[in-house]
Amino acid sequence: MKRITRREFAKITTVVVGAPAIVPSSVFGVNAPSNRITMGFIGVGNQGTNDMRGFLQDDRVQVVAVCDVNKESNGYWSNAVGGREPARRIVNEFYARKTGKSDYSACEAYEDFHELITRRDIDAVETALPDHWHAIPVIEAAKAGKDIYGQKPLSLTVADGRAMVRAVQRYNRVFQCGSQQRSDWNFRRACELVRNGRIGKLQTVECGLPGGTPDYVGTNPSKEPEPIPEGFNYNFWLGPAPEAPYCPARCHVNFRWILDYSGGQVTDWGGHHPDCAQWGMGTELTGPVKIINAKGKFNKNDLWNTATEYTFDAVYVNGVILKISNRLRGGVKFIGTDGWIWANRGQHEASSEEIKNSTIGPDEIQLYKSDNHFRNFIDCVISRKEPVAPIEVAHRSITIAHLGNIAMLLGRDLQWDPKRERVINDTEANTMLARPYRAPWRL
Repeated sequence: MKRITRREFAKITTVVVGAPAIVPSSVFGVNAPSNRITMGFIGVGNQGTNDMRGFLQDDRVQVVAVCDVNKESNGYWSNAVGGREPARRIVNEFYARKTGKSDYSACEAYEDFHELITRRDIDAVETALPDHWHAIPVIEAAKAGKDIYGQKPLSLTVADGRAMVRAVQRYNRVFQCGSQQRSDWNFRRACELVRNGRIGKLQTVECGLPGGTPDYVGTNPSKEPEPIPEGFNYNFWLGPAPEAPYCPARCHVNFRWILDYSGGQVTDWGGHHPDCAQWGMGTELTGPVKIINAKGKFNKNDLWNTATEYTFDAVYVNGVILKISNRLRGGVKFIGTDGWIWANRGQHEASSEEIKNSTIGPDEIQLYKSDNHFRNFIDCVISRKEPVAPIEVAHRSITIAHLGNIAMLLGRDLQWDPKRERVINDTEANTMLARPYRAPWRL
C-alpha cells in the first residue's frame, strides 16, 4: 500500500481543519461568469456518472470537473467501465457535440477531491462515493462554499450524519440528498392523501426493501487478496475505513455488502422507502422512540457481511409502527383505520377508488412539489431555497436504518431519544452510533 507522505498529510489536515468559506457568486444573486451553475462530480464510477448525465441535460449547468480515485477500469454495474477518465470523456464529448467544437477539452479530471473542492470557479458539487466516504467531502465542500448534491444513503453512521448537517447549516449551503423518490408524483400523491386523513387515523406503515447481497458486477469477483490495479489509489479509497487488503469484491459497486463501508440493503434502500414513510407520517424532523422485533441474518464469516434477511419495527411516540423488512411487498404501504394506500416507483394503489381519486383541496396539506430531482437542486442553488430532500430530513430518515442495523447486530430492542440522538441506557449501542476513523482522517 502507498504510504501517505508528510506533504499529503499536511494537505489533508489543512483542508479538513482550516478550509476557508468561499461563497460562489450565485449566492449574491449574480450568475457565474458563464451565466451557468458550474459543477464538479466527486465519485464517477456508478451513480455519479449516471447523475452527471442527468445534470448535463440542464442548460443552466456547466460541468467543469470530475474526480475519482480510480483512473479507469471495469468492475462497476454489470461490469461496465468507470472512473475519472471515462467520465471526463463523457463531458467533453457532450460539449463537443453541443458547441460544434470537436476539440473541446475543458473538463478537468482529479484523483484527489481536495483539488476539485478548492477551485473557486465551482459553484456546486455532487458526491457519489462509498458510504464511508460521505461525511468528509460533504463537510469540506460546505466549508469551501459549495452547494452539494449528495447521494443516498446520507451517511455511514448517525454521528457522521449529524456532523454533515451541522456543516451544511453552519455554512448556509444548499444540500439535496439523492433520495429521488421525493420527486416521484406517485409517492407525493400517496403521502398527501395520508397526511390529509383519507385513510383515517394512521396505524401502521410497511416498507418492503430488497434482501440479499447480489453481485452487481455479474462476474463473481474474487474475495481473495490481489495486487492493487494500476491507476487505482486503493489507500485513498479506503480513507477513514480500517486497513484491509485489496480484492475485486471489496471495491466499486459491491462495497455496499461490507459493514466497514456500508449497511447493506438496509441502508442502501433506507434512503428511499423509509424516507417516503417519514414524509407520509409527518415525522421528517424527528424519529422513532423504539426499535423492536429486530432480527437479521448476517454472513459473519464472509467478506460480504451485511444482512441478507432482516426485519425490525420502529415505534413512534404517537403509537404508529413503521415495519421495515425484505419480506414485505416492495414500496411503502400506509394502513389506517379507514383504508390503505401503497406506492412504489411509478405507481400507487389504494383500498378504494374513492380514496385513490380523492381531490386534495387548496386549503389542505400540499407537499413540496418536485418533478425532477436534479432540476430542483439547481433551482434551489439559484433561489437559495430549501430543496425537496434537504439534509436534516435525509439524516432523520437514514437514522432509522442505522438503528435497525444496530438492533439486529446486538439482538435486542433499543429505546431511542430522537431529540438527543442517543440510545437510552445502552452504552454498547451508543458506541455503534459512530465509527473510529483511520489516521490521518478525522471529522
